[in-house]
Amino acid sequence: MQFNQTMIDEFTLLAKFPLTSKMQGLKLHSDADESLLNAAQRLFDKGIIDSPDGGYLTDLGLDLIEHVTVLHSALGS
Repeated sequence: MQFNQTMIDEFTLLAKFPLTSKMQGLKLHSDADESLLNAAQRLFDKGIIDSPDGGYLTDLGLDLIEHVTVLHSALGS
């Protein structure tokens, strides 16, 4: 198994979502990095976030953010 840049961009965007409240989301502005904008669209298309420019995590997104957090903790320095 290998992580490609597309997956890393999606992990990066997921990691930006607030973990303290399910009622908080994020909004990407049109001048955001193109890789994050593209990642947001892909995550929206997959049903992980509820808006193509960020928004809130769906139930699937909430499950995935837990895994991203574990990966980050385990691999972080």
